[in-house]
Amino acid sequence: MDADAHRFPPSSLVARIAKLFPALVQGSQATVEAIARQAAPTRYPAGTTIFTDQSPCAGFPLILSGTIDVGQRYANGRELQLYRVKAGESCLMSGSCLLADVRYAATGVAQTDVELLVLPPDAFRKLIAEDHVFRTYVFSLFGERLATLMALVEAIAFQKLDQRLAGVLVDGTRSGERTLHVTHQALANEIGSVREIVSRLLRSFEDRGYVKLGRARITVCDETALLALARG
Repeated sequence: MDADAHRFPPSSLVARIAKLFPALVQGSQATVEAIARQAAPTRYPAGTTIFTDQSPCAGFPLILSGTIDVGQRYANGRELQLYRVKAGESCLMSGSCLLADVRYAATGVAQTDVELLVLPPDAFRKLIAEDHVFRTYVFSLFGERLATLMALVEAIAFQKLDQRLAGVLVDGTRSGERTLHVTHQALANEIGSVREIVSRLLRSFEDRGYVKLGRARITVCDETALLALARG
């Protein structure tokens, strides 16, 4: 690649970043142009473990498409999903590791095919130090994710498993899709339980007419009842 091509990134990539990350466009495209020049495009197929507990952080990712689940795995085999990163979002864990110069304390797995841009550590730190728009975006991300994690802590501490499971199912229908393509194990990871308990709860929901179960799919039949249960 010639120097000029590297210095001036393709306008289509700049436009795509600007569309997915509008907070990075504050009066000019200087920030997204800097990211497009320095970030490495990367793709992962569904099911790929992108990073693991205690692995070094290779950079700051901006998700262009797909979904990544970030969670913790424990010695007893149980897992807990901390948060989910989708297109137009970035990973809080990666930013935290880069700022503190520490290794990952969780695991990230591609739930779908994922396309992302990875901003190298030095470029990330330079933008944090020199670019007000990028710095504001990253610290806003910390605030949003902290609120998500606080809600998770509250749910684990005070909500019953059936309430949390009902809440996850209702959240899954917000896009208008009534059939969720998800395994019982994935739901167990998301609410911090085990597959056997989630399967029992789902069968109870089916008996009450709330859902219809299939192979790796759950169809929501009574969203109103699930929402009432989720709210306790």
